[in-house]
Amino acid sequence: MSKERISFKGRVRKSTGSWYDLYREDGSILKARIKGKLRLKDLKSTNPVAVGDWVQFEEHGDQGIITDIYPRDNYIIRKSNNLSKQTHILAANLDQLVILASLVEPRTSNGFIDRLLITSEAYHIKVIIAFNKLDIYNTAELEFLNKLSTIYSPLVYKLMSVSGLHQSGIDELLANLKGKTTLFAGHSGVGKSTIINSLHPDIKQRTDIISNFSGKGKHTTTFAEMFQIAEETYIIDTPGVKEFGLVDLKHSDEIAMLFPEMRPFINHCRFTDCVHITEPGCAVIQAVKTGEVSELRYSSYISIVNGEDIH
Repeated sequence: MSKERISFKGRVRKSTGSWYDLYREDGSILKARIKGKLRLKDLKSTNPVAVGDWVQFEEHGDQGIITDIYPRDNYIIRKSNNLSKQTHILAANLDQLVILASLVEPRTSNGFIDRLLITSEAYHIKVIIAFNKLDIYNTAELEFLNKLSTIYSPLVYKLMSVSGLHQSGIDELLANLKGKTTLFAGHSGVGKSTIINSLHPDIKQRTDIISNFSGKGKHTTTFAEMFQIAEETYIIDTPGVKEFGLVDLKHSDEIAMLFPEMRPFINHCRFTDCVHITEPGCAVIQAVKTGEVSELRYSSYISIVNGEDIH
């Protein structure tokens, strides 16, 4: 008679591609692999198991075998860089997303921010937009930051200013993380690892300088990783994202609904199938003209509908 295997519930703390670190229910960590059949469950995804996933596992000595994945509440997903038909899940079962951005070295485009925002809207994830490196912004950049604040603050997103170098804004950021599972995302070199290191003394993510030649950041985080920084408070660090390709958003009406400021106008267009780009009698275009929808956000909408790449 074969011995019955006992299954446990755990949460994925770190993914390295072939091995996973799991949080057991008592908070201890176990290294595990995934059972072969799980690799076939979602052929479109490069990672069938993601950081933040709740999983069922068996223990075999000092190692674990992940046998099943519990249904996800939500996730942040993007197109894979190398395989355009495949997708990559950044993290799952999130309470909120922190988009770490900068206006310098490297500059984060509002188009990149908006793509992360509408993905968060699609999966009902709250967002904080945190601008880093304020200590090196010039007058024009500070003025542009104020402009962005007038655009995003009236929406459902919280805007913050932080400085990893001078440790400013860290206490406010920590207060907004309490009791939540938060994913940090942004370009390489934007200072994500430095900020995350500031959140808990035991976190020591590797940091690096910006390339003087390219002005772009270097990847310092290789794999997605979750850290517990307080009771019921978790943060997830991810490798820097160069571009953010949207997944399963093909129709203009669906995309427009993910822009909160456009929603009040969508049903007032002359045509029910209005794409909100060139049609006469478009209430969204009129709202752009009157300033009720910002031109910057509207430009992001057009680029997304047209399928343009945003870096």
